[in-house]
Amino acid sequence: MRRLLLASLLAMAAPALAAETPKHGGTLTYMIPADAPPSFDGHREATFATIHSVAPFYSVLLRINPANPSSASDYVCDLCTAIPKPTDDGKTWTFKIRDGVKWHDGTALTAADVAASWNSIVFPAPGVLSARASIYSMVESIAAPDAGTVVFKLKFATSAFLPALGDAYAFIYKAETLAKDPHWYERNILGSGPFKFTGYELGQSIKGERNPDYYHKGLPYLDGFTGIYAPKESTRVEAIRGNRAALEFRGLPPSAVDQLLKAGGDKITVQTSDWNCVNNLTINHKRKPFDDVRVRRALALAIDQWKGAPPLSKVTTIKTVGGLVFPGSPLAATKEELQKIAGFWPDIEKSRAEARRLLKEAGAEGLTFEMVVRNVDQPYKYTANWVIDEWSKIGVKVSQKVVPTGPWFEAMRGGTFDVVSESACQSNINPLLDVQKFLPTNISPQNYNQYEDAAQNEMYEKMLHETDPVKQRALMRQFETYTLDTAAHALVLVWWNRIVPMQSYVKGWKISPSHFVNQDLGTVWLDQ
Repeated sequence: MRRLLLASLLAMAAPALAAETPKHGGTLTYMIPADAPPSFDGHREATFATIHSVAPFYSVLLRINPANPSSASDYVCDLCTAIPKPTDDGKTWTFKIRDGVKWHDGTALTAADVAASWNSIVFPAPGVLSARASIYSMVESIAAPDAGTVVFKLKFATSAFLPALGDAYAFIYKAETLAKDPHWYERNILGSGPFKFTGYELGQSIKGERNPDYYHKGLPYLDGFTGIYAPKESTRVEAIRGNRAALEFRGLPPSAVDQLLKAGGDKITVQTSDWNCVNNLTINHKRKPFDDVRVRRALALAIDQWKGAPPLSKVTTIKTVGGLVFPGSPLAATKEELQKIAGFWPDIEKSRAEARRLLKEAGAEGLTFEMVVRNVDQPYKYTANWVIDEWSKIGVKVSQKVVPTGPWFEAMRGGTFDVVSESACQSNINPLLDVQKFLPTNISPQNYNQYEDAAQNEMYEKMLHETDPVKQRALMRQFETYTLDTAAHALVLVWWNRIVPMQSYVKGWKISPSHFVNQDLGTVWLDQ
């Protein structure tokens, strides 16, 4: 009944949205389900806490169409004037950059800034972390031959490149500032986006005001915004229920949505989407006994995903059992293909018997360890409690260390953990690049499992270069089986389900399969 109600609300809202005329003015207050971002630098970070805090201050080269963010292929220009057709057999992409764009300090933005930003992302300087550098392995060079042109030259043509340029974290920074201090944007904010930065209180809030010089004429509609940090779900739900905040953009579980609908009635609207996020457990290969593939494989075999997903979907933001690839994608595994991989066997008793055998063989019976868990309810704490209970069924005992977002990243980046409850979330649906999260640590900065594996990387490179869809899918199955089963480098759990309830006066925003996409607030307006 609840699902029918939500579907009906969405269906009724669609024609009304099309007929409404946006209004200028007002301040949007929204909740950010974290204590604080680890830094403000989009090139460095991989958390929504950064995106939801600072995306409104920045421009990007191109992006998913904010009017159609659920699409995997509808890209539009932000700073560019048109999306070009590549030349040189698909290896050269030449972008023209808008004239008249100003930084918030009043100086002019040029192609040199765009090129410098992208070079920082793709070819970071020594000591500078770029979380997505491995995504751009196909890029050979980036240059600005004049003030209005940026040229990307590729090592090889690939259909994965254009979606990669639309990454939501690819903020454009000032070239002069990057040259002086490539770490400056970790602690400071200066952009050219729809809003200007006005204030930040650590662990409390971040604020912005309308940029009157914004290059998209007529935008933004809002006078400003306030993002309020609140890691506890109950705090966020109460704020929305009491209209002290209009929404949170990340997503809430069904139980919380039901509470808001019951209390707010037609004052609350709901948008839903499949979510390009998968839970994963990061296992430190450099710590014993996790350097043993038998131990890692046993941990996967102990978890009954098929039985666990349905009840979890009723109380959490997770729903769909899947492998490395976004479920529903042409490259995703079928149920039958998944059930051949460790962690997805249909017979859980057989699976757990094999897990016990592997632990005994590895000399790891009665294994105990600590799992680092992010201090965010959905879905990290719920997922951690579930898998700890599952592991207990093969005699493994696990304690939790719950930490804020900053220390959570510090533990992963510093390798100071046994196992971490983590997630792999992507800004665009681009499976060939999305699975890079699971490449060897020396290749992918976002992989914190602490291992190197030339064979795995060779499989990936072959797949990335393949253009035939049928052959590409076969190569993905090989890569997935090796990563999850043969080498047991990664342990993926259930994929997420995004549900965003909001005050009905919030207009001009559409949900996407990613909580990173469409977050600059430029098209949002308030009907009140």
